Amino acid sequence: MKQSMQLYDTARRAIVPFNPSDEVLMYTCGITPYDATHLGHAATFIAYDILQRRLIDIGHTVKCVRNVTDVDDPLFVKARELGVHYLDLAASEEARFERDMVALNALPVAASPRASSAIPDIRGFIGMVLDRGFAYEAGGSVYFDVSKFDSFGSMSGYSEEKMLAYAKERGGNIEDPNKRSPLDFVLWHPSADDEPAWDTMWGAGRPGWHIECSALALRELGTTIDLHGGGSDLIFPHHESERAQSEAATGEQFVKHWMHTCMIFMDGEKMSKSRGNLVFIDALRETYDPRSIRLAIIEHNYRVDWHWEDNLMPRNAARLEKWLASARPNPNLLEVVREHLDDDLDTPGAIAAIDAAAAAGEGVLESAALLGVDLV
Repeated sequence: MKQSMQLYDTARRAIVPFNPSDEVLMYTCGITPYDATHLGHAATFIAYDILQRRLIDIGHTVKCVRNVTDVDDPLFVKARELGVHYLDLAASEEARFERDMVALNALPVAASPRASSAIPDIRGFIGMVLDRGFAYEAGGSVYFDVSKFDSFGSMSGYSEEKMLAYAKERGGNIEDPNKRSPLDFVLWHPSADDEPAWDTMWGAGRPGWHIECSALALRELGTTIDLHGGGSDLIFPHHESERAQSEAATGEQFVKHWMHTCMIFMDGEKMSKSRGNLVFIDALRETYDPRSIRLAIIEHNYRVDWHWEDNLMPRNAARLEKWLASARPNPNLLEVVREHLDDDLDTPGAIAAIDAAAAAGEGVLESAALLGVDLV
């Protein structure tokens, strides 16, 4: 039997054993490609990269799917501002994102499907939800009826008041007069005049945000997946809604383990494109070795929020130099690092162990490699 990892599960609100089968099916919510990769994006995807590396190290194969949300309001808004086609903007920003991921030594994913590729899948998926009585049509849109899904809210564990606040803050349009309940969410809705539209039996329009990931996960990975995640800001409404509509459509458990990553703050506020308080990876790469950027990310716990500080990059540039000076094998240290990763991806503990070994003149080669830091 393969070694067991311990991972925090958002739905169970506890650190629990993560014991997938030989092939691990993993879905991570990817980018909306309308701007450059910032530190928050990178921290999320590097956390899942560390997880994949340890699973492969244990002996699993990993099939990780990371979508590209190229049908979404922020992309359309930015394309209008620039006077370009939304798919052209998406393609250029997706390519920039991939360059950053390669530079940060992230493992390639099994697939990175675009939402725009899944329109037939989405139409069929919505039909399944309607047929099973979990959705309704109103005002040219199709909505998911949360009153029909008894466990709605159980994954996040949020109160109705908190769910309403997050839905309002994160595009849930809780005052939509066509909804039966303010927490009901859109599966399909009419497009604006300058937005893409596809024909359906409910009228021309485009998919809602949440349905895109459900349809892609079902198409690429099947009914039930081992692990699903993204930033903690996706817990609600995105992932709660994904779970509800997926299980409503198939009648099966959607996700066995929910894993969410931290938020990064700058100037007292969460890094976000809307606030403009961002540190971009391609800008950091102009000054720093990408390996030191990766170290700066993983010196933090993947699920504990942290703040950008001015000495973060110089500190990790110096750390990289010390590790490079100790680029020799050390099997004993590797076992220590494995133990840290098996303890809820304790990368700070793993880095501290490698720092201590480097300071003592001991080798750190394989241990750094397990963290995705190639010293060769």
